[in-house]
This record gives sequence, C-alpha cells and structure tokens, in this order.
Amino acid sequence: MIAKISWPKNTITSECFRRIGYFKRRSKSNKMSAFIEETKSLLPRIAFIACGCFSPPTPMHLRMFEIAKDHFEMQGTHRVVGGIISPTHDSYGKKGLASALDRCAMVKLATQSSNWIRLSDWEVHQNQWMRTQAVLQHHQNYINNHINSGGAGGGDGEDTHLAGWLPRGLHDSRDPVHLKLLCGADLLESFAVPGLWAEADIEDIVANHGLVVITRAGSNPGKFIFDSDILTKYQSNITLITNWVPNEVSSSLIRRLLGRGQSVKYLLDDLVLEYIKRQRLFNFKSTRTATL
Repeated sequence: MIAKISWPKNTITSECFRRIGYFKRRSKSNKMSAFIEETKSLLPRIAFIACGCFSPPTPMHLRMFEIAKDHFEMQGTHRVVGGIISPTHDSYGKKGLASALDRCAMVKLATQSSNWIRLSDWEVHQNQWMRTQAVLQHHQNYINNHINSGGAGGGDGEDTHLAGWLPRGLHDSRDPVHLKLLCGADLLESFAVPGLWAEADIEDIVANHGLVVITRAGSNPGKFIFDSDILTKYQSNITLITNWVPNEVSSSLIRRLLGRGQSVKYLLDDLVLEYIKRQRLFNFKSTRTATL
C-alpha cells in the first residue's frame, strides 16, 4: 500500500502568484489610465476669459471657471488648458469701481490657490477702455503667436512680463487653443440692451470666439438666444451651463455691506478681505474691524 504524501503548502509561492496577479492588474489599470490621458491630449484645446470689473472679485467669479471646466471635461469634447481674468480699464467709470491697481491685486490674491486661472493686466495697461471684442482678439492673437513661435513670446512686440496669464505648456503642442468668453446670463441678456453693444462686436464674439454662459437654475437663456437673430445664427457656438449650486453674492452686494459696516466674512476670500481692510476700499467702516 502506497502512502499518500501530503506536501506542505508553499506560502511563498502562493504569495508570489498573488503579487504577480496584482501587478498584472495594476499594469492593465496603468495602461488604461495612460490611454485615457492620451485620448484627452487629442481633444481640441480651449481656454476661458472673463471680462468685467471684479470690484471686488468674488468666489462666484472663480466658480464660473470651475463649473465651465467640469462641463467640458465631463462631456469629453474639449480639453480646458487655462482660465484668464481680465479686469476692465479705470476709464470704464462704473460706480464703485476700485482702481485697476487694487482690482488686479485682489484678483491675484483670489487666484493664488488656483493652478490654472490667472490674471491678465493687459486691458488695464491700455490708454483707454477697451471693447470686449478687442480684448478677446488680443488674447487670442497672443496665444496663437505664442504657440506658433514655439513659446518665444506673443510675437507682437510687447514686453513678455505682461503675458503671465498664458496657460502653461501651450507650446508643448502646435495644436490651436480656442479662447472662449466666459460669462453669466446677465451679459447674454445685455446684448439686447439698445446701444450697449455694437452688433458687429456681438457677431464677431459669438462667431469667432464663442460664449460659455453660466446660468441660474430656473432661468431661460434660450429665450434670449431665440429673440436675437445674431445669437440664433451662431447658437452652435454658445454653450449654456446651468449652475445647480446658487450663489447670489455679487460684487455690488459686497460693496453695499462694506459701506454699511456689516461683515462680509466667508463671502470673500480671506486674503481679498484683508486687502480691502488694509487699503480701506469700498467705504470700509472701521467700526466692524474686529468681526470682519
């Protein structure tokens, strides 16, 4: 009678096979991740620019960029490479408008935590107020020249220090970057105000650049597009994105509260608020210093 031999379980071998299986699975996962990243790199590149007063810049100004970026990335149609904030010139003359120096300083502070949203001070350095269409065209031309020159600057004779707003790594590819105007529904509605916009500017902005409009839940921006022949003609260049997390904190509300000596803590970035206090902007009242 032959005795049955029972071999001891080779735990080392079992562990080896277990680890080999793990690394095979991780290798497949890494390959898939690499494939996804490579696919993303082939998508058309876009960047956003927001124009306005930013007096002061609020969290919602920055949230618009994040909401827009999320939309395009979730749709899988474009790769967002940068965001630009361009404060208007001092000669715009709107009530409550802080100086360009102060507004640029506040935007820089507000965007410190972002690795893709940057300040452009080109507009405030001009001799006069610039039309939105001209601001868009300048930045688009600068991006185009920067890419075509292999990263050697904008190529339009300007000092390169003014181009700190350029998204990083643009010259890693010769693929174009399409600059779109990022705005709220109020700007879209302002197109209908008689005499406020030149029709040629509206057409150029929508036809050659495109709009990314962040709308409030329950609003009907499609009606404004329908009521405009120009917007209807180029509606394929208008992206409407609903903001499902309402934030009604506007710059004018901040100025009003500050002028009344009321607290705006948690409504603004702390660095921006500290700057306002230090520079005593917007009729800041010292009576609330302890709670602001």
